[in-house]
Parts: sequence; structure tokens; C-alpha cells
Amino acid sequence: MNVDSQVFILFSLGVDLVLCMVLVFLWWRHNDEKHALAWAVGQFALSFGIVCWSLGPQYLPKTVLAALTLTVSVAGFWAGTEAFLGKLNPARLRRAAAVSVGLGFACYGVFVAIGHSRSIASVIAGIYGLTFLWIGWRLLSQRSGYRLLAVVFVLRGVFNLANGMHLVPQLIELWLIWSFLVKSVSMLCLIHAVQDKIQRRYTHAIDSLGKGFLVYDRDGVIRTANQRCVRLLGAPGMRQLIGSNIGDWMTGVTRTTVAGHFQRFASAATYPYVETTVFRHGTEFELPVELIASPHYERGQLLCMMLVMDITDRKKKDDQLYRAAHYDSVTGTLNRHGLGIELDQALVRARDAGQQCAVLFIDIDKFKRINDSFGHATGDQLLRQMAARLRSCVGDGDLLGRFGGDEFVVVLPGLAAGMAPTQAAACGERILHALGGSFDLAPHAITVSASIGVACQGSDGDEADTLVRNADIAMHDVKKSGRGALRLFDAGMSAYAREALVIDGALRGAIAASELRLVYQPIVDARTGRMDKVEALLRWQSATLGHVGPDRFIPVAEDSGLVIDLGAWVLAEACRQLGAWRDQLPHLAVSINVSARQLLDPAFLLLVEQALAAHGLAPQRLELELTERVLIGNGEQVRAALGRLRELGVSISLDDFGTGYSSLSYLTQFEINTLKIDRSFVTGMVDSPRSHALVATIVAMGQSLGLQLVAEGVETAGQADALDAMGCHYLQGYHISRPVAAADLLRFAAQRRESNR
Repeated sequence: MNVDSQVFILFSLGVDLVLCMVLVFLWWRHNDEKHALAWAVGQFALSFGIVCWSLGPQYLPKTVLAALTLTVSVAGFWAGTEAFLGKLNPARLRRAAAVSVGLGFACYGVFVAIGHSRSIASVIAGIYGLTFLWIGWRLLSQRSGYRLLAVVFVLRGVFNLANGMHLVPQLIELWLIWSFLVKSVSMLCLIHAVQDKIQRRYTHAIDSLGKGFLVYDRDGVIRTANQRCVRLLGAPGMRQLIGSNIGDWMTGVTRTTVAGHFQRFASAATYPYVETTVFRHGTEFELPVELIASPHYERGQLLCMMLVMDITDRKKKDDQLYRAAHYDSVTGTLNRHGLGIELDQALVRARDAGQQCAVLFIDIDKFKRINDSFGHATGDQLLRQMAARLRSCVGDGDLLGRFGGDEFVVVLPGLAAGMAPTQAAACGERILHALGGSFDLAPHAITVSASIGVACQGSDGDEADTLVRNADIAMHDVKKSGRGALRLFDAGMSAYAREALVIDGALRGAIAASELRLVYQPIVDARTGRMDKVEALLRWQSATLGHVGPDRFIPVAEDSGLVIDLGAWVLAEACRQLGAWRDQLPHLAVSINVSARQLLDPAFLLLVEQALAAHGLAPQRLELELTERVLIGNGEQVRAALGRLRELGVSISLDDFGTGYSSLSYLTQFEINTLKIDRSFVTGMVDSPRSHALVATIVAMGQSLGLQLVAEGVETAGQADALDAMGCHYLQGYHISRPVAAADLLRFAAQRRESNR
């Protein structure tokens, strides 16, 4: 080999080293560009083999080195190509290693057998030619984007084969090699410069997104990311992030978790594929993120290209919307919707575990009066304090919700089978005791009571709506009997509630359908027998239900509020009829019953004035009958309403006197004209000295207070005579007359006048 050839070889070695350095630099720069490292190894082994063969001293084992460098070089070019195409995996790598070892021994055997240096060089050149042709074919067959690189390798393979066959003249060979090497280095440097520029532009573009961006493979290895993603994942820098596994930067995320996300992404029907998750950095910092993934193919391999969006603000808004939809804004407890969802889930869990849930429906008695008296701000303050006391009565696993207005619901989940009624009753008693104390609503201290109904899973229903409804029915049953207590639901209550619902529906059209009428029961003077008053009594003949007694429909009307409309109709009809009797019964007064809702209705006084004026009646001819229930707990409002009626000139009568608890106090608190002695006292007064004495005491007390006295339920002449002897003013009952229609009342009045002559 002449000097020129040696210089050429040294120069070629330098160029090869530069090429290897560029490839190693690319691998070092991008971490996951393993093909660059493999190609660098292949090129270095090729160059090293040429140097050792051509310039090495005689004592070197050239045949062994030629076989070894050839094997390493071919293996490096093969591995680099497969890695570049994304086809390299551990199994293929192991098979390739075994083939390479076999190739090395085969080459060594061939070289030893040949023995001639020129022939060995030709074999080596041929092997390299075939290798480069194979690389070119692989690149051409896999991805059209690498055609130029494939053509270069094909040309290099053809040149090596021609060179191995001694088809290239020596001078031309030297010129082609020089030209090829220089141009190759130039092209590599240009490619690297362009690649770096594109890389910078690409990096700048994805960094300007304002969102995290990364590309990772099915093993969770990050191929590409931007600076925003580095910050989101908490990595110290880009170099540490690229090539690492996503799971390395998040607490509680394993490689199995990452593989699961890739599997869901790869099998998605449509793209982009969206998931939300939480990035956890240690135990203190949690970052809610949304992952928007799209497919990206690189060298034939599916990669996950993903935007990582910090959704902390959106999560807060979502949490606020969720809270607004599921929690009460006043008390902070569950609202009706949220309670229904939680109760459904609690019922399913209890059913699966063989347990029970209990539902307590809690209603604050006369809460409306607090709102009307002190305003809704004070009412809300009371509700918040009530919610705080209710929380103190239930456990951490129990549910508390505001069902609406002044109604709360407590759910006791997971109770032992058969123990639900007992434990619910115990909880209810704690609640009644807790709510029984006064509430500090500055500057007022207010005391309230509550009515509680209880329904238990299994015996009283299995669905959430059914249990709440039945507990509500039980609560209303408490209110009917006096409030401030607890009652367990039973089937009889449900039957009554269903009947009440049917009656309520039919009653709403009763006035328009002219199904209502009034009958009148005479009230006569105990001494003269003259009919001075009548009590107007409401009757209902329903087209669908037939005759419905007042004891059935009046309570329903009071609960539903229909009693106001019914009362207005009774007032107008009674005054109309009294006006029609003006000529025949000029001194007759009519008495009508008034409920608490009517009396406290702001429009009631105006209705009374209009009814009297419409029929030309003096106010003294109208008497309004109230029960003690109307007066209980309404204090100043009732006193004000009665005062306005008295100013108008209307008489006030206290019905069923003696059956309540505070009757005597009412006589001093309210201006009442008439006392009606309850029939329960009148019935036994002839045969029972105690009843006789009690009635006599009531009569004497009424006389001393200047009140008129009416005895109800007079059924015998003996009762009538005894009452007259005591000084009772008026008598009412079957002994006098049953309630009669308006037309029959005139005949009764005529008969009384005839009998009194």
C-alpha cells in the first residue's frame, strides 16, 4: 500500500470518526434515538476493521479482528436499521445476537480457509454490499418518507459489491470513496443542522401551547415533551424526563397503570381520547389534569401523543356546581336531590349486606310563624342552628338533608336487621330533646318543637321515594294529634293518606261543580224557645265519591290549604241565605266555623266586609265560631285579627269550651262574646252530679263575665230543663232540631212560633 493510500485511509478514518461522533451526539441528545448509537457502533467497527487490516502491524491477529469487526459492524447496522423502523424488541435482539456469534465463527472459518488477503477483502466488501442493500430495501419497504436515505444505502451497497468483484478501477475507486465520504459528511452535517432547526422550531411551538405536551410509547417511555409538561410532572429538566417512564414522576402510578391507559387509548373507537386523572407529587401536592390523546405513528410504531391540561380551576367550578346541585345553600346539608342519590346508594349497600336503613322525616312546628314575625333572615338563622343540632345527634356515617322549607330528613344506614325501629326511635328522641332547647336568634330567644315520622327499610318500603313518603305520612299523623312527638309508620296511615289524596283531588273541583251545600241547625232561646240563631254546617255530595262527611274532608282541606276557599264559599253562601230570609226572619243570626288558616289570612276581614255589604246585613247578625286549636300558639296575630273583627261588629264564639287545656286563659286574652259548652259535658249532666256541677260552674262563670252561653248536644227535655234552670241562654241539639235545609228552616221557624203562642 503506497503513501497516498495510507493518507486516504487515515483521512477516511477521520471522516468515519466524525460520522460516528455525530451519530453518538444524536443519541446522547435525544436519549431514545437508539438506532443512532447502533449505526455509530457499526460504522466504527467498519472503520476500525479497515485500519487494522490495512495499517496494522504484522503481529496483529488480522483474521480474527476482521471476522470480529465485520460481525460487530453488520450487527450494528442491522440493529440500527431495525431500531430506526421501530421493529427491534428483546426477543429479536436475542436471536440476532445468536446469529451474529454464528456469523463471526463462520467468517473466521472462511477467512482461514481462503488465506489470501485480497480475496478476504473482496468477501468483506461483498458482505458489506449485501448488508447495505438489505438496509436500503428495508427502508424502502417500510416508510416512504425515508426513500433518499434508502437510495444512498442501495448505492453504497452496489458500490461495495462492485468493489468486492474488482469491477471498479483503483483510481476511480479512490475518487468515488473520497467524494462519497466528503459528501456524506457534508450531508450529515447539513441534515443535523436542519434537524436541529426543525427541532428548535418544533420545541418552541409545543412549548408555546401553554399546556403540557408529551409523546409516549406503549411501555410508558416518554419520547417527546415540552417544558410545560416538565413542570406539570415535576421533573428537574427535559433531559431527565425524555426516555424516562411516566410513572417515575407520579406517586401511586405504576407501569401497569400507564399500560392500562395506553390500552384504553389504543382501543378507543374515536379520537381524541379524553380522560381525567390526578397527578400526585408526594403526599401533599395533587394536580387534577385532563389528558387528550391522539394516535401518532413513528417508524411504524403507534405512540400516544397527548395534551396534558391543568384543570384545577375547572375542577373547582365543577365542585361548586356539584355542591350547588346536591347541597342546601342555607344549612350546608344535602338538599332533596343529593339526599335522594345518597339514600338510593345506602339502600343498595344495606340490602346487599342484609342490613336496614331508617328514614326520619322532621318538620319544625309552626316555622312559618317565625318567618312571618321576624323575617326570612331570622328564619334562615334558625334553620342553620337546627342543622347544627341535628348533626350533633347523628353519627359520621349518617345522612342529613334539608328536604325543603322547614323539613329535614335523617337517614340511619347500615342498621342491624330488626333493630331499625328501635335505633331510629332512640335517634328521634335525641333530636326532640336537642331541638327542645331555646335558640338564640339575637335579639330573640325562640323555642320550637318538631314532629318526626319514621319509616324503616323492608317493613315500610324498599325504595327511597317510598320510605321518604311514608316517613312524611307518619310525621303528618303526629301533627294531627298535637305535634312535638315521634311516630313510626304503619299501613293504616298510608291508607288514610291515600284516601286524603283522593278526597283532596275531588274536593278541588267541588265548588265549581256545585257539589257543596249548607244545612242549618237551629239555636233557640232556653226560656222562650224562639229561634234566634242557626249554625251553618257544610255538606258535600261528590259526583265520584258520593256523600263525604265533614270529619273526612275538613281535615284534608285544612292540610292542603283548601279550607280558605271553602271558608270563603261558606261565608258568602251563609250571608246570601241570611239576606234571603231578611223578611221572614229579620232578627236571625247565623254562626259559621272559622279555621286558623282563614282567620290569619290577610284577605279574610275584607271577605267578611264584602259578604255583609253585598246582602245588606248588620255585622251583629254574623257570628264566627273558633276552636281552642285556632287560638293555640298564634298569640298576637290572633288577637289582632279578632280585634279587627270586633271593631267591625262581628260576634266571636268559642266552640267546644272545656275540652282544651287553657280555656280559662283564653277568656282573659281574647274578646269573646259567646261560650259553647261542649256536648260531652251536657250528655251526662242529668245522671252525673259531677257533670251537672261542672256545667253549672261554666254557666255561672260565663254569666259573671257577661258572656252568652250555648249548650251543644241537647238531646232530652230533662237536659233542656236543667240548663234553663241554671241560666244557660241558648240550646242546640237534636232535642231542638237536626240540621235542616234552608227551605225546611222556614217551616221549623213557623212551627216554633205556633208552639210558643
